[in-house]
Amino acid sequence: MATPSNGSIFRRRSLLKAAGLGAAGAAGLPLIAACSDIQSSEGSTQVTEGFDFLPQYKEWPLPVEPDLVGEPPNHRSGFTAYPEPAQAIPEPPANAGAYRITVPTWGTPPPSDDSYFAAVQEAWGGTVIELAHADGNTYAETSNQWLQAGEFGDGIHMFSWMLGAHPNFRETVVNRFYDLTDILTGDISERWPLLAGRATEAWGKSVWSSDPEDPESARLYGIPGSLAGGPQNGMYVRTDLLEAADLAVPTTVDEVLEVARTWSDDAAGRWAFYGLDYLTPQWFGLASGNGWAWIDGKLVHNCERPEYTEWLEFRRTVWDEKLIHPDAPTASLDPKELHKAGTTLFHQDGMSYWGDFSGAVTRGEIEGAVVPLGPVAAGGRTPVVFGTADVEGWLFLSKSLSAAQVEEILDVANFCAAPFGTIENQLLDYGIEGEHFEFDAEGVPRTTDHGSATIGGYYGISGKVQLFHTGDPVLVQQRFDYDASVLDYLEKDLFEGIRVEAPADFISASQTLKDQEADVVYGRSEIADIPAMVETFLTNGGEAARAPFTDAYKIVNGE
Repeated sequence: MATPSNGSIFRRRSLLKAAGLGAAGAAGLPLIAACSDIQSSEGSTQVTEGFDFLPQYKEWPLPVEPDLVGEPPNHRSGFTAYPEPAQAIPEPPANAGAYRITVPTWGTPPPSDDSYFAAVQEAWGGTVIELAHADGNTYAETSNQWLQAGEFGDGIHMFSWMLGAHPNFRETVVNRFYDLTDILTGDISERWPLLAGRATEAWGKSVWSSDPEDPESARLYGIPGSLAGGPQNGMYVRTDLLEAADLAVPTTVDEVLEVARTWSDDAAGRWAFYGLDYLTPQWFGLASGNGWAWIDGKLVHNCERPEYTEWLEFRRTVWDEKLIHPDAPTASLDPKELHKAGTTLFHQDGMSYWGDFSGAVTRGEIEGAVVPLGPVAAGGRTPVVFGTADVEGWLFLSKSLSAAQVEEILDVANFCAAPFGTIENQLLDYGIEGEHFEFDAEGVPRTTDHGSATIGGYYGISGKVQLFHTGDPVLVQQRFDYDASVLDYLEKDLFEGIRVEAPADFISASQTLKDQEADVVYGRSEIADIPAMVETFLTNGGEAARAPFTDAYKIVNGE
């Protein structure tokens, strides 16, 4: 992908002005006084690199080198054996504050009085962090209400993928969250050595501006989550069920459909699929994110491409031929449990599902085996795999906190940044030996039932210095090899080095389009209705958004 001849932030800023983006240009942002709340419904564009006020990077040497060395972040390194952990923070600062942080949770929230939380809080110096658990299934949408009302406690964790549900998120950031710039600029390694060891790219992605056209308004607002790349989701297939039916793992979309037809039996309560929405666009060469692709010298939205109709036709075929669970339109059942029970053959999920399934097999809870499908495509196309390097999310702090309180929470974040191979990370990820986990015969920590119901939540306070594949040695090798196998097919980021916040009308139109897609693929509307859907999308916000997205693309690509 071509880049500007001068990659400095000043070159990018001059392009912002030339393109007319920002406060008074194509993004439609009003000129405002710095001391007042900002308001806009027209979206914005924000560069995410080249700043001179970020924490100064100072390498934090890993206490243990990985056994498998990849090329992070897209090809993560891995440990095939559990190392003797080292102390990352010999003398954590003593603190006594108490804070409440809102985090998303899937499943039953753990009891706050468990010994795990007491042990972790003692280890990082005494600060009490009360986690306010909210339903992860609705968190992206409902957090809008808490943020606008300022009712999220002292901080809130947001996954990066949740931002698409927030019109005017830049406005929320600047108006609601603490500006961390003055505290974190420069050399922070003496007090927060692990935060100083976080990649500069991660900190750059934590910058927002009150006025994107004004370089001086760019400020640091979030503590970044881990910098992750490579495939984030997979389509998992039960290989044990394939073998029992004398079927091979499919390598093309045509083969996926053939396997689905052979294996499914509606009358017997057996269906190939449950969910096919967010992962399968890549099978047809469609774009991720906001759905824009650069084709023949212009930005084209997914819904304008013939591949879009082909994708919906595939999903409608699956429905018409009863290859997908009849509950799929209402999504009232747990797709993981259906897959583990062998009711469904394929299951789309995050990459952590591989380990979750394998762990349940190891503990004797279920039987079976899964692998994610490799890069597959329809119609002889070159496969595309969604997965660009990005931070997993952020911890945003309330602007009502004092500087001293923010610094105390940063002490905790520094502790939480400890990577695999440290005593701190072992405590955070596994809890107390004998209560939350046990070492197996190979020296690998195995979480107990009690630990499985308790551990979690502190992931939202800070990302790690580096992420690794860890756990079962066989699975670690499989994950490492899988990441390598898809590297050449990873989707290129059209907007690398820049964050584009879509206009509110575009977000609303995109949601309407998504609802209409469901109508088509579940038989409530017809394939013939697709052109009208596309026209509605373009009229109600899609066409208007093309200009700012195009300008953002040209900033990145120097055209």
